[in-house]
Amino acid sequence: MIAVKVTYRVKPSFVAQNKQNIQAFMQDFEKMGADFQYTIYNSETTFTHLSHYKNEEIQAAVLNTPSFKAFQQQRDDSGLVSPPQIEVLTPVASTWE
Repeated sequence: MIAVKVTYRVKPSFVAQNKQNIQAFMQDFEKMGADFQYTIYNSETTFTHLSHYKNEEIQAAVLNTPSFKAFQQQRDDSGLVSPPQIEVLTPVASTWE
């Protein structure tokens, strides 16, 4: 299993647009099956994405989804308050296979 945490901050004026962009790629992710989990949390202007993939092939397919790439481009072009901080996490235990 591959687990990744990404945290970033956007300008207050971009929060609503970021949430809309997230909904667009999440609709596509929901159609892709159960070989990964993707959850986004929000606290004011900070967004945290937690993703769990069964393997590298699934991770690559998810990260190359056109709506996700469009989300990343718009997020990065918005003038981020803090850029994405990426952490690859080591799973210790999970109820998910």
